[in-house]
Order: sequence, then C-alpha cells, then structure tokens
Amino acid sequence: MASEIQILDTAVGFAIPERHARGRIVRLGPALDAVLGAHGYPPVVEKLLAEAIVLAALLGSTLKHEEGQLTLQAQAEGGAIELMVADYRNGEVRGYIRHDPERLAEIPADPSLFALFGRGYLAITFDQAVTGERYQGIVPLEGGSLAEAAEAYFGQSEQLPSLVRLASRRLPDGRHVAGGLLVQHLPEGEEGRDRIHARLDHPEWEHVQALAQTVTADELADPDLPIETILWRLFNEDEVRTYPGVALARGCRCDPAHIRTVIGRFAPDERAEMADEGGEIHVDCEFCARRFSLALDSI
Repeated sequence: MASEIQILDTAVGFAIPERHARGRIVRLGPALDAVLGAHGYPPVVEKLLAEAIVLAALLGSTLKHEEGQLTLQAQAEGGAIELMVADYRNGEVRGYIRHDPERLAEIPADPSLFALFGRGYLAITFDQAVTGERYQGIVPLEGGSLAEAAEAYFGQSEQLPSLVRLASRRLPDGRHVAGGLLVQHLPEGEEGRDRIHARLDHPEWEHVQALAQTVTADELADPDLPIETILWRLFNEDEVRTYPGVALARGCRCDPAHIRTVIGRFAPDERAEMADEGGEIHVDCEFCARRFSLALDSI
C-alpha cells in the first residue's frame, strides 16, 4: 500500500485484486467547512449535507475524465427537506439544501430518511464531458440513511453488489469532518462483470463485505487517522492496492464573468425585465449563498 496519503480533503481509490473488489474512501475537512460555513444550517441539515457531499465525492472521483460531473439531487414532498443538491467536478465539491424550519423542529434529532424527506427520490447523474454522454439513475429515498439509498441505487441501476458507509461530526472547536467508504464487487472484472442477482452469494464478496462493514463512523470522521490506516485495519488479510489521491476543495462555478455571459444570452428586452428600478440585475447562488449584482448597461 502507498504511504503518506493525505488525511483531509482527499479521495483515494483502492483495489483488492484477489477478491475482485474495488473501492473509494473519502475524508473531508476544510473543504466541508467552506461549504457549510456559507449557510448556517441547523445541525441535522449540516449532517445531511455533509454526508451528501461525501457521497458525491465518492461517486464523482470514479469519473475517468477531469471535466466529468456527478450530481446528486433529492426532491421530496411532505418532509422537512424540500430539495438537496450536491455535486462534484474535477475535485471540487459543493452543495445546498432547502428546508422547512417548522417541520424540521418537529422531527427527532436522529431522523430517518422519511422524516427528513417524506415521499422523495434520489437522482444520481453522471455527465461524461469528453463523450457528451449523460446517465441518470433514480431510486426512492427509503431506508434509514443516505448510505442505504446509495446502496439501493447501485443495486437497481448499476447491478453491482456495493457497500456504502457515510459519517460526519462537528469537532469541539467547531470544525467539521466527514468521511465515506464505497466498496464494490467486480467478479469478472470491469468489462465482464456478472449481474448482481447471480453473484450476491459469491464467497469473495461475502468476505470483503464482512470486513468492510466493520468500519466505524468514528474512524471515517477522525481528522487524525490516515486513510491508509483504515484500509489496513479493514483488509490486512489481503493485498490492497491504493491509487494516487484526488485533492478535494470547495468549488462554486458562479462568478461575475460567468453570470454576465449567461445573462448576455437573453434578449435586451428580457434583460430589462430582470433589472430593478436602479438598473441592476441580481442573481443569487444557492450553492455559495452569495448575491451577484450587475448593472444592466454593463451587459
């Protein structure tokens, strides 16, 4: 196994060749603080968004091309959460949540997905920048956690036996740390894998799954525990190959130049309707919680 793996704000891929398994492990720290610090969410919402961003990093870091994008979107009805979005592109993560404060105050401190979302679904979208291909899978938001919903996605859409674990915590000094583990079984390799219904009882997967599910939330969200140490604890019975880590950072793609370009695509009369009495157009970015104001006559 490789040494000196970065502890925070990194995604590391690994493989267990003899067991025909692959995986990703993610740990977020300052990048997560940057995202959450812009919003001031209640603790329950912070935890949910932290885990969603970790999940986006776990899945997005599997993309082969840097400009590819992975987006998680959860829409719901009847719950405290109305909309949740998290995405990943080229090592940059971002996300936001819309919620109903009154309903949120009524749910338990450790709520189920149903308490959070009511009737909802999770859409996972892969955009391949080089080929232009776009693939989306949708699963109901059911089960006890976002990790369970992600496992359901892999079972239904990818048909790959998978284990997902997500964890987050707020340290006494106010910093946030979150981590996640994704392990998948590829009994016939990347190209010729069997379907999930034929391989759920495969002894290699049973072995890897049994070891992987012993990982604890404290380990995943420990800011001082190296990722390689977690992998050694879990899979020391087997050869584990790690790949170069992907550095993660908070990234929002909104800026005045981009917004000016987007608004400039509208017809002059439409731009005039967007402007306020002072001749300015205001654009709010929910990802970074910032407002951008542009003078109409500058576009």
